[in-house]
Amino acid sequence: MALLTTSLKTPVGTLHLVADEHVLLRTSFEEIDLNSADVKRVKSIPVISDLIADYFDGDIEAISAITVRQEGPKFSQSAWKAMRKIKAGKVLSYADLAKRAGSADAVRAAGSACAKNAIAVVVPCHRIVKTGGALGNYAYGLEVKEWLLRHEGAL
Repeated sequence: MALLTTSLKTPVGTLHLVADEHVLLRTSFEEIDLNSADVKRVKSIPVISDLIADYFDGDIEAISAITVRQEGPKFSQSAWKAMRKIKAGKVLSYADLAKRAGSADAVRAAGSACAKNAIAVVVPCHRIVKTGGALGNYAYGLEVKEWLLRHEGAL
């Protein structure tokens, strides 16, 4: 089965998607370089495109229904799973993410899991902030992170 790829216009830029049937594998606000001949460009990825559009249209819980999969080390997997449990409209510190991922001392690893997250928005690393509430970093710029958090009612 070919991977499916599409792009979706959002208020903060074009979000590029890659899925394997109904499992989202990658999102990016930058072009995704796919070196596979087994990729099919489609107008819309069934279910996934609609749920992401619903999120940007105001149903901030819609992305919770998307199944995701990405490769990474065990701690990153735990951190990404913990990120998905953060309700829209809430934020969590890097330190709290480390605790929820299974190692309170792994704050740097929690930050690294955020930085290596390949499924932006849907695996909501934008909901992770510094202790004290400062936004911290975001791969697509702080203005995008701030917009997402405002959209969800966290700011």
